[in-house]
Amino acid sequence: MRILGLDFGSHTVGVAVSDELGLTAQGVEIIRRKSPGKLRQTLARIEELASTYRVEKIVLGYPKNMNNTEGERCEKTREFQDMLERRTNLPVELWDERLTTVAADMVMMESGIRREHRKEYVDKIAAMFILQGYLDFLRNQKTED
Repeated sequence: MRILGLDFGSHTVGVAVSDELGLTAQGVEIIRRKSPGKLRQTLARIEELASTYRVEKIVLGYPKNMNNTEGERCEKTREFQDMLERRTNLPVELWDERLTTVAADMVMMESGIRREHRKEYVDKIAAMFILQGYLDFLRNQKTED
């Protein structure tokens, strides 16, 4: 079963997909839009990617605050979750994404990617971290059973 991982931002959505065994996450692309509210093309592209990769579930990064509270971004993410479920007819699970952007930035620093170029990759890498965290969680659940 393949799973799509998404890092939803105000102007971009980072996209990652799992391998068929559900072991690893690979970055796919960053979907960009000019305005935060213009989601029709973004949803259409996600639907297209879900079909292309034959995914059965979507994992959507959930941007809780560091103190575990939910802010305005969480509300927007839940609205996007509802839109995704209606558009794709797939289950969309929310997954805590705290520190994924920081981790993505650190990986790029360690890889020698210059600061001015990191914006081009950060959302896709964050989506990979979100999805990989979810895949690892599923694998650990199976181990404990």
